[in-house]
Amino acid sequence: MRLKISLLKEPKHQELVSCVGWTTAEELYSCSDDHQIVKWNLLTSETSQIVKLPDDIYPIDLHWFPKSFGVKKQTQAESFVLTSSDGKFHLISKLGRVEKSVEAHCGAVLAGRWNYEGTALVTVGEDGQIKIWSKTGMLRSTLAQQGTPVYSVAWGPDSEKVLYTAGKQLIIKPLQPNAKVLQWKAHDGIILKVDWNSVNDLILSAGEDCKYKVWDSYGRLLYNSQPHEHPITSVAWAPDGDLFAVGSFHTLRLCDKTGWSYALEKPNTGSIFNIAWSVDGTQIAGACGNGHVVFAHIVEQRWEWKNFQVTLTKRRTMQVRNVLNDAVDLLEFRDRVIKASLNYAHLVVSTSLQCYVFSTKNWNTPLIFDLKEGTVSLILQAERHFLLVDGGGIYLYSYEGRFISSPKFPGMRTDILNAQTVSLSNDTIAIKDKADEKIIFLFEATTGKPLGDGKLLSHKNEILEIALDQKGLTHDRKIAFIDKNRDLYITSVKRFGKEEQIIKLGTMVHTLAWCDTCNILCGLQDTRFTVWYYPNTVYVDRDILPKTLYEKDASEFSKNPHIVSFVGNQVTIRRADGSLVHISISPYPAILHEYVGSSKWEDAVRLCRFVKEQTMWACLAAMAIANQDMTTAEIAYAAIGEIDKVQYINSIKDLPSKESKIAHILMFSGNIQEAETVLLQAGLVYQAIQININLYNWERALELAIKYKTHVDTVLAYRQKFLETFGKQETNKRYLQYAEGLQIDWDKIKAKIELEITKERERSSSGQANKTMGLKH
Repeated sequence: MRLKISLLKEPKHQELVSCVGWTTAEELYSCSDDHQIVKWNLLTSETSQIVKLPDDIYPIDLHWFPKSFGVKKQTQAESFVLTSSDGKFHLISKLGRVEKSVEAHCGAVLAGRWNYEGTALVTVGEDGQIKIWSKTGMLRSTLAQQGTPVYSVAWGPDSEKVLYTAGKQLIIKPLQPNAKVLQWKAHDGIILKVDWNSVNDLILSAGEDCKYKVWDSYGRLLYNSQPHEHPITSVAWAPDGDLFAVGSFHTLRLCDKTGWSYALEKPNTGSIFNIAWSVDGTQIAGACGNGHVVFAHIVEQRWEWKNFQVTLTKRRTMQVRNVLNDAVDLLEFRDRVIKASLNYAHLVVSTSLQCYVFSTKNWNTPLIFDLKEGTVSLILQAERHFLLVDGGGIYLYSYEGRFISSPKFPGMRTDILNAQTVSLSNDTIAIKDKADEKIIFLFEATTGKPLGDGKLLSHKNEILEIALDQKGLTHDRKIAFIDKNRDLYITSVKRFGKEEQIIKLGTMVHTLAWCDTCNILCGLQDTRFTVWYYPNTVYVDRDILPKTLYEKDASEFSKNPHIVSFVGNQVTIRRADGSLVHISISPYPAILHEYVGSSKWEDAVRLCRFVKEQTMWACLAAMAIANQDMTTAEIAYAAIGEIDKVQYINSIKDLPSKESKIAHILMFSGNIQEAETVLLQAGLVYQAIQININLYNWERALELAIKYKTHVDTVLAYRQKFLETFGKQETNKRYLQYAEGLQIDWDKIKAKIELEITKERERSSSGQANKTMGLKH
């Protein structure tokens, strides 16, 4: 990825340009010390003077009123705030009319910013004051006051906090009075610029110590640049939070959100005092010290999938290379390319007006449809369909270009959604809530309606990253997520009957990804790269989960690595320095998943015997139990030396009825409650009582016996035998009450038990006979 710079031969301003701001993706306003506000049209390459300010007004900062939220008065949306050296800020319309000038600070007003909703304005000045204003310019409050000038300010993603500079310190102050203020020393010189992105919640700072830094919202340092030759005079996040730009003397740099640099350009600009990104995030404008306005377009972005590599060579041209035969295709677009995604044998490209869908089998005839809104901020793909996110909503389309659904929930803000907070599979869409970060909304892909009875997935801590598995049946769909403590959890999406447990899979997990061809999960866990070959094991037999993992040392990936993709058995990881590392995992677990999915149990056993690895046998054991294939389970458990479990499986195989077998398999997986329910629904009351006796769950055993008026004496007899074994006296009041005057006759009890077993056998065999008769007819 690099920047394509365009700079006029002669500057349009006579003095330094202090600030720039985009109205649309093709139109920009610039303000200069020559008192002029100039409009630039990039389509026609024309410039025109909008207004000449009075000679005593030197503009310092401008910010356009936000457009992302439906504004009733269009006039307000078409205006900007301009701060100036005379202590005032001015609300100016697009046509250049000064609607209002407000006395704001003693000395220059150094920065002014609208919040994301456009309901409030913050200004900071040389007098060290931070003031909050209404959108009409009425003073609401003086948020803070200090002894040094405040050079820069930014709103937090929720518009509830303000970040501002104080010499070498950064301060985050909530709007609520008495709320905790966060303050830390960020630079060794005065901090000149800050920016806070609403999508990734990260903070940028730049200072006179010639460094730029990336912080999280708790003030923890994530990236610290090398010192440059000159002070860093400007920094700005791209709208989607994936990139940021850095400006200095004769220097413009494009960086990844983790801090490393994609491109460095040295245009003849003087110092770049202000950087603005276009709404669609494809180009940058810089306000230069020598009167120029520098424009930079992002090109040479790259997307890879299997043997295809797609490169954006120009604004409207893509090159596709098939590395197997070195065939090259050129894709031409009518408008500028904004976003693209390559996955599942399809390339999805959004331009400013249309969406193009290419199949990797045929690059010549794309499917094209018009977009409701031009600025697509996110494209997610699944095997059957893809998701587009723009300022107006979330839209799901098939690869044939057919609109499928558009999920919504109260308070949804599409401007802050990213690949970590939205996940897509063939049947489900998951979206993390921003208002309450402990909640995940789940929607049916085909209808866009909330899943099931509209239940939310709620966790005890804030959730950072979510990911749906991609394969298998809808009712087996799982979602994995990482919470604030960096713990990895897994849970079922379709929670039938009782609440499905949320089970912890790992700790200190920084990044995760599901495989696109089978349900294998990988993650970077502290100092290890871990692959969960069959994450479902936690629901089947948690004891053997460690035996189903593959782990390898991850110290080679250095600090803060990120999993980019997991395609087939190839995992791609991006290190903190920007380099890509590819890891190949064993292809055999994926083949095992395939065999089990097609119920080819004999092939699965043969594969495990061929590979001779404990992880494979452990995965097969869990898969067999999950699919109730006890013969395969017995072989697999024997292979990993779990003899006690082999014996239990053998005893299950000898049970007379299908219901008993299912119940005991559920018990094997630790689902006691479900096992009991299965038996009671089948009318096998004695069996339900017996499993509670076996588990020493005495209260429940007696409760069932009393409720169904059967085997009360059996429960009392076993209880008595239990107490005698341990030499204890009965203290339970209910047991004492029912034991009064009751004689325990073991012969009678054994006869009753025999009768129950015989009855169950007869029921089972008559059921089989009826089934056979039905088949014959």
